[in-house]
Amino acid sequence: MTVSRLAQPIVLAWGVRRALIAFLAGAASTLAITPVNSDPASLITVWPVMFVTFPVAVWLLDGAAASKRSAIAGAAVAGWWFGFGYFLAGLYWLGFAFLVDAKAFGWKFVPFAVAGLSAYLALFPALAFALARALWMRGPLRVLVLAAALTAAEWLRGHVLTGFPWNAFGYALTTPLVFAQSVSLIGVWGLTFIAIAVFASPAVLADEPADTRRPWLAPLAAAVTLAALAIFGAARLFTTQTTFVNGVTLRIMQPNVPQDEKFNYANKQSVMQHYLTLSDRASGPQSGLRGVTHLIWPESAFPFFLTREPEALAQIAGLLPPDTVLITGAARPAEVDRHAYNSIYVIDHSGSILSAYDKVHLVPFGEYLPFQSLLERLGLQQLTKVAGGFLSGDRRRLLAPPRAPNFAPLICYEIIFPHDVLPAGERPGWLLNLTNDAWFGMSPGPYQHFQQARVRAIEEGLPLVRAANTGISAVVDPLGRVIHSLPLGVEGVLDSPLPQALAPTWYAAMGDRPLGVLLAAIVLVALIRRLRQ
Repeated sequence: MTVSRLAQPIVLAWGVRRALIAFLAGAASTLAITPVNSDPASLITVWPVMFVTFPVAVWLLDGAAASKRSAIAGAAVAGWWFGFGYFLAGLYWLGFAFLVDAKAFGWKFVPFAVAGLSAYLALFPALAFALARALWMRGPLRVLVLAAALTAAEWLRGHVLTGFPWNAFGYALTTPLVFAQSVSLIGVWGLTFIAIAVFASPAVLADEPADTRRPWLAPLAAAVTLAALAIFGAARLFTTQTTFVNGVTLRIMQPNVPQDEKFNYANKQSVMQHYLTLSDRASGPQSGLRGVTHLIWPESAFPFFLTREPEALAQIAGLLPPDTVLITGAARPAEVDRHAYNSIYVIDHSGSILSAYDKVHLVPFGEYLPFQSLLERLGLQQLTKVAGGFLSGDRRRLLAPPRAPNFAPLICYEIIFPHDVLPAGERPGWLLNLTNDAWFGMSPGPYQHFQQARVRAIEEGLPLVRAANTGISAVVDPLGRVIHSLPLGVEGVLDSPLPQALAPTWYAAMGDRPLGVLLAAIVLVALIRRLRQ
């Protein structure tokens, strides 16, 4: 069967059949960004599936002209269904968070959380398909038009209404690790453009000879592009060895405490004792915490305000040797009544808090409600159930722990925002991501989160240290290589040296400006071509 015979039913589809094709193509695309194995060091996805799903997107746009609506409206509808399938299949695990406290939230919130969010996020592919169709033409250039439009829409998704860039299409080319090295040059948004153009290229094989004289050139160019990415990545991995900071030994404690127990104040003593006992467990030849310079606990470690529990601070002081500091997540009470910050503390062996960071980029509906006071009066509450919601920190800042380079603190999903993980004008020696993915159980969510955090390390040329309540905890070098890790769903500790940072990458220096110029150039060329037709 020729490619054109495969394309024809898709181009001519209309109504429910057309929507179903778009939905299934979007849903199948999530196989490219959801790992199918559980080894953090070598996550595997079925990324070639997009060689099937993105040609379908091109053919749906080709057929939009036959829609009963206008071509642009028909394209937008197809884009919405494609996006709805993609986000529904890729984010279904968000519903698990509402079942942690089923009595308070229960199943009634799951459809809103999952289907509602997916429906909103699908507006961005809808916008991209509409823009692409407005500039549409015959021939291979339309593949670049789709790539430019979808990349611009993905960038918008990462910024509008505080942004949610989870599972950007570019993550499909971050496994295997050789492909991921390209983000050091172009970032994940640049890789998104390349991924869409490469994966959509086989659609040109269905073109009529009058439209495309050499249709094989498009997939050949895609193959050459993938080969270039692989060669660059392999050379970078081969020539850059992992080196370590002298005198720094990290211990990451992964307690694996169930979410419903972790947030229960009645469990404060058992939770604290679990942390203390586990932290003192040696994972190597040393005894207890001897030789460990920095002990790291995950996000929101305590079911209480640490600064209001002197007994807990005394227990921490009793645990830490003189040359060891604790870096931990904790809720910090604000001066304003009924409010708190989601914070990171650096605590020394005397139990004194040396420095703190307050989370800047909060999770809507997880840590706060839009129109908080109004929705609380209507009986709604965010998942954390902190009265009044968490407050946002005033700015990103580096923390300076004793006996180690400064680090950039990033709490939970703050790590997923490309080129927005460092304070302006300051460069740390490492990234520290404290998170609590216990909300999402043994689902794809924690694996997706870990992979996106890993990509930030490659983009910035900085090592990543990650402490997660239920996993995945890991130490990752600036090229994304996992030095040590603890898998999802286990308790334990890992000891590791701290990798050295690299010089700032091209992407760290330039950001997304070169990509913006490229997208504008493609749109300009396409517009000129359209006006000449």
